[in-house]
Amino acid sequence: MGDPAGIGPEIVVRALARPELYRSVRPLVLGDEALLARAAEICGVKVRINPVDSPEAGRFVPGVVDLLPVTALSPAEVPFGRVNPEAGRACFEFIKKSVELALAGRIDAVATAPINKAALQAAGVPYLDHTQAYAALTRSTGVLTMFVVGDRLKIFFATRHVSLRQAIAELTVDRVCEVLVLADRALRRFGFPDPRLGVAALNPHAGEGGLFGDEEITVLAPAVERARAAGVRAEGPVPADSVFYLCLQGRYDAVVSLYHDQGHIAAKTYDFDRTVSLTTGLPFVRTSVDHGTAYDIAGRGIARAESMAEAIRVAGEYARRLRAASRPTGGGEQ
Repeated sequence: MGDPAGIGPEIVVRALARPELYRSVRPLVLGDEALLARAAEICGVKVRINPVDSPEAGRFVPGVVDLLPVTALSPAEVPFGRVNPEAGRACFEFIKKSVELALAGRIDAVATAPINKAALQAAGVPYLDHTQAYAALTRSTGVLTMFVVGDRLKIFFATRHVSLRQAIAELTVDRVCEVLVLADRALRRFGFPDPRLGVAALNPHAGEGGLFGDEEITVLAPAVERARAAGVRAEGPVPADSVFYLCLQGRYDAVVSLYHDQGHIAAKTYDFDRTVSLTTGLPFVRTSVDHGTAYDIAGRGIARAESMAEAIRVAGEYARRLRAASRPTGGGEQ
């Protein structure tokens, strides 16, 4: 349900008021009944909230929002638009419950609404964000963020929530090669055979032979060659003003972005509402909206739910991909 002081509950009920979602997924909210009911009332969404004590008890029909209550807070305890330790604690409880259910095989995927990093810290949660929490709670290594933007654009990130200066410092041959290998592994796991990866350049014109910086020569090209030697179909560095377009044209299955804004600008300019974050390397599928808690508009009933609906849809799609790619093939009957 996300941070209940933000727009999370509002976009969840708005998304689940869309009958078309129920044709492809069986959604279950992990959250708080009173806070979800508050959001539905604010948004004017006519749905029935159906509290259940297990995922298996859900009805999963349009017009009914199945909810497994994780917390029981009073709306007065969680005012809108403020960093609140109670909200931060609730967020972490939702995350822990989703991990518990997913690891037990009782849910197939998780789609998360936005949380606030300051609220997590105020609650004493030892993780910066969703990705850190899911990696730690599942004891997963080699976790990457992949953007799924519509049907044709996928973006992996070599670095994430650090300054641009620090991101450049983190771009080593070892790191870029590791990301390429992990990205290749993730795509194969989701049923993309022999994926092709384009590596975005760091400098203008891919450095123009060293005139505008030498990272393409000293870091990126050697990393690509090392990954290719390991069996990864990688190409680059490709000028960053072209590589995302080339992916959309079908030359690549995904792009490796070197820093946060390089990939975010391309994704959100192409299709802001359909940009979904997918965490690879976990034991299960986890997607998220790629926007924040929007404290400035929380509680006003005006938040748009397109990204939340897309995150739920993509979670279902990639859960099915994972299941299909995991099935044994060949061999015939024994």
